[in-house]
Amino acid sequence: WGAGLTSDLYVKAMQRGEAFLIAVGEINGKPTVLGFASHRIDGTSHGTAVYVRGTAARRGIGSALFRLAEADAIAMGATSIHVDASLAAVAFYRANGFGEVGRGNHRLRSGRDMACVFMRKTLT
Repeated sequence: WGAGLTSDLYVKAMQRGEAFLIAVGEINGKPTVLGFASHRIDGTSHGTAVYVRGTAARRGIGSALFRLAEADAIAMGATSIHVDASLAAVAFYRANGFGEVGRGNHRLRSGRDMACVFMRKTLT
């Protein structure tokens, strides 16, 4: 999924108002990015995505990043959050309060389609 991603892509996303939260730690004694979340507001709907390095998975990093993104969404006035969840991430988003609203494909920047589950969470 990460094919074709460059630093310029992230700079442009930030210029358009997308925010990034980054978790940094160590793997084998070397500093590395363990995961990140990105999010953006579109009216009262909030789009988010959470990614965690495979070797850092299931340690609470993704949930911590998501909670920070959710808090930002609430502070910015969002009333819901939506995600295009990969099939592997559905359980993660369900555990964080999302419900399924449909299924389809998400077009990756590489041009490939990825099967996904469209999910939404209403914020209170």
